[in-house]
Amino acid sequence: MLTKKQKVEIVNKFGKNNADTGSTEVQVALLSGRINSLTDHLRSQPKDFSSRRGLLKLVGQRRNFMNYLKNRNSERYAAITKQLEIRVK
Repeated sequence: MLTKKQKVEIVNKFGKNNADTGSTEVQVALLSGRINSLTDHLRSQPKDFSSRRGLLKLVGQRRNFMNYLKNRNSERYAAITKQLEIRVK
């Protein structure tokens, strides 16, 4: 789980200003942070199936945001995938 401080750092890094929590890049970055923390949790607790389901839901949400960004602005899509090191098909 991301702490409030980590969320603020992500918003400052990817947002247009400090209050920009709704832009696609910020939402993708926040989801990526949650995905990374859940992935670490599942490495230590491999039988936690409810967390695995939550992880899959988050990955699906991030995929939807990434598809939206790819269709709207491919330059921003390429930049965010490079910054967050997200694998692309």
